[in-house]
This record gives sequence, structure tokens and C-alpha cells, in this order.
Amino acid sequence: MSFCAFSKDFTANMYTSVENQFITKYLPQADGDAVRAYLYGLYLCECRQEFDAAAAAKLLRIPYRRFAEIFDFWEECDLVQILSREPLFVEYLPVNTAVGKPKTVKPEKYAEFNRELYKLLQKAGKEFRPFEMQKILEFLEKEPMEQQAFLLVVEYCVKKDGEKLSFSHVINKAQKLCRDSKYTYEQVEADLADFNVHEKELSRIFTLLGIYRKPQENDYDFLEKWYARGMETGAVFAAAEFLKKGTLPTLDALIGELSEHDATDEERAREYLARREMLAAIVFKVARKLGIKVQNPRPYADEYAEKWADRGYGEEELTLLAGLGMKLGYGFPELDALLETLYQGGIVDGESVKEYCAAQDSLLKLLQRVQSVCGVVKKTQATLAMIETWRRQWNFSDEMIMEAARRSANASAPLPYMNKLLSEWKRAGAMAVSEIPERAEAAKPEREFKSEAAIAADMRSARERFYAMRRNAALAAAENARANAEKDEAYKAADAAVRRGEIELAKAEVYSPAEAKLLAARLAIAREERRAALERLGLSDKDFVPKYICPKCSDTGFLPNGKMCDCYREG
Repeated sequence: MSFCAFSKDFTANMYTSVENQFITKYLPQADGDAVRAYLYGLYLCECRQEFDAAAAAKLLRIPYRRFAEIFDFWEECDLVQILSREPLFVEYLPVNTAVGKPKTVKPEKYAEFNRELYKLLQKAGKEFRPFEMQKILEFLEKEPMEQQAFLLVVEYCVKKDGEKLSFSHVINKAQKLCRDSKYTYEQVEADLADFNVHEKELSRIFTLLGIYRKPQENDYDFLEKWYARGMETGAVFAAAEFLKKGTLPTLDALIGELSEHDATDEERAREYLARREMLAAIVFKVARKLGIKVQNPRPYADEYAEKWADRGYGEEELTLLAGLGMKLGYGFPELDALLETLYQGGIVDGESVKEYCAAQDSLLKLLQRVQSVCGVVKKTQATLAMIETWRRQWNFSDEMIMEAARRSANASAPLPYMNKLLSEWKRAGAMAVSEIPERAEAAKPEREFKSEAAIAADMRSARERFYAMRRNAALAAAENARANAEKDEAYKAADAAVRRGEIELAKAEVYSPAEAKLLAARLAIAREERRAALERLGLSDKDFVPKYICPKCSDTGFLPNGKMCDCYREG
């Protein structure tokens, strides 16, 4: 015996812990005396007072014989183990314990239940095997679900599954209801009625997504998740209609996006989805013009297209600017920087953008002429700005600019030398070739001793100009072939159909894979029409590709790995 103990005052202030599983599983099927006896015995276990069974029965005003029968009942429930009957002494077990002797199910207790269950199974033309029937009875023994409530679950599954009814579906559904603390007929009826309402909603979603199967129980988890996010049914239908083809996880991802943007009702959801589609179309068209392949348009739409659209740039303006950007070797970041500059300058509407692109195209054509004479002149926005200054601010004609280019052809840095020449001519008031003074040309450096390194650098510059001229000639030939083809209306229409089809196919591969096959077939037809138009014109796609003299280095003098090409050494 321990040398110390709690005082009565101390134990009076302590607590007796009752496991929740006792309350949910066992308390509903026990009468008041059984619960009182169990709880008082549990209390005595914790305070360790000298208190026998007779005294406890007398205190609770329960006859001792009845008191002993109560603990026989709790032993059948595996909550206690009777160690002695005279005197009565019991050991309390954890509620979730598996200890205890196996108990047989009393058939008379479930006679009426079995008759009703067999009637329901006959409706479905189904029979459960004996061990499955036994498991159902064991479930009812273990769980506090009412028999009529369980029969309601079976009836629901029969209506839902018909001939495909299975024991596992019935028992899983009943277990899920018990986990949600739904045991009575009324509770189960309300839950299943709610499921029937959602079944109509889910069936419509399946139709919109092209899913040809009956909704399964785990499919309803998606609906619960969406409604928990505050999504209205109309918004969910709008999202499914937008996808047209897909799966519930795909729809779940789109609904998550709608929820993030607070588009939870149908009107806002449709507005958001329409704008999303518009931005995706912009991304695909711009990417096509820039020569960039885009799989998922959303990152580009979030970072670039949405900002461009908010500033008033439409598809037509963006397509024109992207075409200009392609000629300058731009990607999305460079095009975004250009649009930032144009926006600051107020160039937003269609007419101003067209004027700007036409002016830039004119500058590019003049730059190509300069490159054909001078060789290495980089095609950058800064170079175009310098040529534009010569034209507009200095009022020089293209003839004067080309004259400066010809006189700068042998300079190590042609562009700065051209700028010096034009500056001197402007100061002298020479605005035509015939007016150029004999000595107005910027003085060229006199011959002087050069180191081997300087001589090598000059040779390298001369060789780079040589390659630039070869390369520009090949590019110009390809560009001329394309320009001649685009004069033909049949080719122009077929080429537009191909570009449009490639964008639609790329979009379908991301959002509606089921439509991709049909779009691919249409694209193949458009490509064939385009090929036939080219053949009639005596052209092919190969004519649009520059024909370089040295295909290994594309007339650059260097291979892709950075090593010097054989033609560079031979030259």
C-alpha cells in the first residue's frame, strides 16, 4: 500500500475522463442505469477509494443483481473485463480496445432487418454473400446507427448503382455517415437528400466536361471543396462550360484561380473567364509573331498581356508591334520595354501604332541598305533612333545617308564615322550629294605604324563586314520571296489560316485536349492549301529560309559552339 494518498478535498476537485468514443458509440445504446454504473465505476478507478460493488449499487439505488447484469453488458461491449463475480471485481478497458471474448450476433434481433434488406437487394437483382451479410450485422453491433437508417443507405445505393450495387459501396457509405455522427433515420435521410440535389449539379458538370460516367461518391468531395471556398453553382457551371472538355481536377484548378480573383458568382466568373481567354489569345498571337513557342499562356498573361490590355493595347496593335519586335530579335521582356516607352509617349491607339510601325519599318529598310554597304552595323533600337535623327532632326535624305555609308565602308566603326560625316555636311549646309564640299568629309586618320594586334583587329573587322554582307544578301533574298508570296490573295488567306490554326491547336492542347485532334486535322488542310498556293507561284517554304553560302556557320564565320568555321580559315 502506498505511503501517501490524495485527500478527499483534493479528489473532489479532480476530473474523471470519459473517452469520446464511449459517448458516440456506446452511450446511445445503453439505458440510464448502465451509464450511471459505468461512469461511477470509472470515477472509483481514478480516486482509488475502498468501495465494493454492493456499496456502489446501494449508493446508485440499483439492485445488486441488476448492477452485476449491467457489467455483464459492458463486458459484452469490450469496455470492461470481469475478473471476479463473488465479490464482483471488474477491470476497465480502453474504449478502442480489441480485448474481450468474441460475441455472436443474435439472429432474432435482426430478423425484421434481414427481411427488409433482402427485399431491397431483390430490386437490384443482387445478392450479398453470407460473410458480407455477417459483416453488416457486425457493423450494426459496433456502430450506433439505427437499423432503419442503414436500410435507407441500402435503398439509396440501390437507386444509384442498380445492378452494379456492391457490398463495399453500402458499407463505405454507412461508415462515412457514422464518421459524420449521422446515426438516426432523420439524419441519414437529410444527408442523402442533400446528396441527391448535388447529384443533379454534378451530372450537369459531367455533361459540360464531356465525362460519360455516373458520379462516384468521392466526386462529391470536389463540390464540397468548391462550395467551402464560397463558389456559387452558376460560377462552377460557367467554369466547366469554359473548359468544355476535361476532368474534375482540371476544373478544380480553374475554380481555384476564380476563387483567388474573387470571381465566385456566375456574372463575375464569366467576365473573368472571357478576359482570361482574350489575354491567352493575345499571348499566343504575340508569341507567334515573335517566333516563340508558348505552352502555358497564363504566366505571360499575368506578367505582360494583362498590363498591355489595361493600357488600351488591343490585339491588332500588339500584333503589329510584335511583328516589329520579331525583326529586331525581341522576346516578351524586350517587347514589354518597347511598349512602356510607347505608352509614355502616348502611342496607344491603332492609328498611332500603325504610324509608328510604318516609320520603324522604313528605318529598318534603310538600315538594311546601310548594312549591305558597311557590313557590321547592329540592328538595335539605338541604331534606328540615330537614323531617325539624321532623317527628321537633321533633315538628310536617304540618298545623303547612303552616300555617308559608302564613304564609311572601310572605317573600323562605320556608324560613328557616318555620324561625323553627316555632322560636318550639316554644318556646311550640304543637303545634296552635289553640294558636299571637297574637304568637308571628316578627316580620316593618316597611315601610321600599327601593332600586329591592331592589324589583326582591322582584318577581323573587315572579315566581319564581309560576312555581314553575305548574310544580309541571303536574308534579303528570303524576305523578297516572302513579300512576293504575300501579294497573292490565295496564299495570304491560307497562310493566315495556318497561323490561326497553330494558335488554336496550341491553346486546345492546354485547355481542351479532346478538341486537339479535330483542330490538327483542320490545320493539316490549311497547310496543304498553303503549299498548293506556293507551288502555283513557283515557290516553296524553303525559299523563305535564307540560303547561306556556308550552311555550317550561316555566313557568320563561327560555328554554334563558338569555334572558327572552315570557311573563315579558308577565306
